Amino acid sequence: MSHRTVLKIHKGDKVRVISGDSKGVEGEVLAVDAANNRVTVKGANIVTRHRKPTAMNPEGGIEKFEAPLNASKVMLVDPKSGKPTRIGIKRDGAKKLRVAKKSGEVIKK
Repeated sequence: MSHRTVLKIHKGDKVRVISGDSKGVEGEVLAVDAANNRVTVKGANIVTRHRKPTAMNPEGGIEKFEAPLNASKVMLVDPKSGKPTRIGIKRDGAKKLRVAKKSGEVIKK
């Protein structure tokens, strides 16, 4: 039986990195990998790779890109105060809404 992991952080959310080399960086979530508990944040965890020339990339060279980081290293930014906040779930009839714990503000997708 496979277990499905659900993250409270979704693609497009504004988050702040709270630990590691990119601590303090705010950016948009570009990708979410719930199975491995990882998120990719724009402008955070930039890594450099030296690429050999290939048929697809004849020049090769140095490539910089955002690498995924553990979801526990980021916190959602409260839409009201702009500070990092935890996320709660409230029900509105049959729908589940994500709510910022600090302000009680509903987080838009």
